[in-house]
Amino acid sequence: MSLQAQQVYKTKSAILFIIFNRHDTSLQVLQQIKLAQPARVYITADGPRTNRSGEDIRCAEAREAVLAAIDWDCQVKTLFRNENIGPKEAIATAIDWFFEHEEEGIILEHDCLPANSFFMFCDTLLEKYRLDTRIWLISGCNLQEGKKWGNASYYFSNLTNGWGWATWKRSWKDYDKNLTRYNAEEVRPQLAKIFDDELVIDTWQQIFNDCKAGKIDTWDYQATFTHLFSHAINIIANTNLVSNIGFGEGAENTTNASHSFASVTLTEITEVTHPKYILPEKEADMHTLTIEFNLAGKRSQLKKYNAPKRRFKRWARGLFK
Repeated sequence: MSLQAQQVYKTKSAILFIIFNRHDTSLQVLQQIKLAQPARVYITADGPRTNRSGEDIRCAEAREAVLAAIDWDCQVKTLFRNENIGPKEAIATAIDWFFEHEEEGIILEHDCLPANSFFMFCDTLLEKYRLDTRIWLISGCNLQEGKKWGNASYYFSNLTNGWGWATWKRSWKDYDKNLTRYNAEEVRPQLAKIFDDELVIDTWQQIFNDCKAGKIDTWDYQATFTHLFSHAINIIANTNLVSNIGFGEGAENTTNASHSFASVTLTEITEVTHPKYILPEKEADMHTLTIEFNLAGKRSQLKKYNAPKRRFKRWARGLFK
């Protein structure tokens, strides 16, 4: 499938648009959705937090602004919550709701700005891999800082990136929000079959334990464990088709506006070319994990901790306990 230079691509897919309390970023993303003219749009929003002054007003403004801006011919469904239930519950149940009505589709959050060809990319690959259960999701966000992996339009990955993605009901039906199917004692040996680096395994194990214990209020790590433990892989665009514009002031988690993952430059593609081999690019994954998990900083701390002088001090202190 190709995209002519001056042509605006109109998507075939339904879109789930997840908003919250920022009408500024939401309207920027909606403008790109509007160009793609989806026939079916699902809009969801968690309720305002009672301990955040003025958030009820900001949430209402975001909802009103988005609904007012939808002026093309399309079917709109909404799932707006009156009370705040947190990202894990709100997003996971919204995706459940989306797939009660759709067999496949595109999912965008309020701060994930897509290129127009992102929609062509998703439509093409949703169709190509519709029956291929090896593939769990399709991500348009590329965090490789300019590095390309092969000559195709995408590569395969063991990682999940939820900043602009698409998937199928067949994948989402296996999603395990509370990781009920997995025990902590079993996780490390399974992770070691996928990742070679002990520090990466340590970090994933800690994330798993924290998710299982309810210490992390998120939905996306659970998606990663769901596809990792079923030996599925994901598609990652080889150039950046979705940019997270939500870093900095007003963000909940991505507060560092100078982060290398912030507002990555968007590219457009004119066609989708396919890789020959369906194998994960482990070097690409390590590049992402090195930044996301701050592996360089952790290795430096570990080196200091294991320095002979510090080991001797710990040994000496232990003598007098």
